[in-house]
Amino acid sequence: MVVVVTWTRVHHRVAQFWHTLTAPWHNVDEAYAARYLAPAELALFRRMPRAEQLHGIALAQALAARGWADDDLLKAALLHDVGKTVVRPRLWERVAVVLAEWLFPRHAARWAQGEARVWRRGFVIRAQHAAWGAELLAAAGASPRVVALVRAHHDPAGADAALVALQALDDGQPSPLEGGPQGSRPPQPGRGS
Repeated sequence: MVVVVTWTRVHHRVAQFWHTLTAPWHNVDEAYAARYLAPAELALFRRMPRAEQLHGIALAQALAARGWADDDLLKAALLHDVGKTVVRPRLWERVAVVLAEWLFPRHAARWAQGEARVWRRGFVIRAQHAAWGAELLAAAGASPRVVALVRAHHDPAGADAALVALQALDDGQPSPLEGGPQGSRPPQPGRGS
């Protein structure tokens, strides 16, 4: 079982690297994002690097395909990495952080403290982008639920089923909560609130 999980994680990380590397050649379905995001939220989405926009759309679509119709959850999926607009990670920093978190997790956590400068930059971005994103969204008038989901998207999920699903899919794992919550209505794009 451990080997399967490890290879799943390796596959996920290689796919992430490839998608980030090839993002400039892919079109962003901004109309999909606009169906869910209010104007101020959409403005933040437009500031995100193309790779983060594509990732956010893919995550929101994966949640919707599994029956999640919670507008706040889908907004959080689209914008969960918006904090990376505060300090944009470079591709080599992403690779270094992923490898360090895997090989030296205690050191990586220590390196994530302080300011996003020099060689610690990628580690600090990884550790702080959720909080930065939550602050941007709060300032843009996003709902408290969207702000909370974005702030917590790298924290232990606890009992919040929506956060568990967001984290699992963001981390490349199958969602433990297939089909969404009981009584979930089908996605209703076009609401833009």
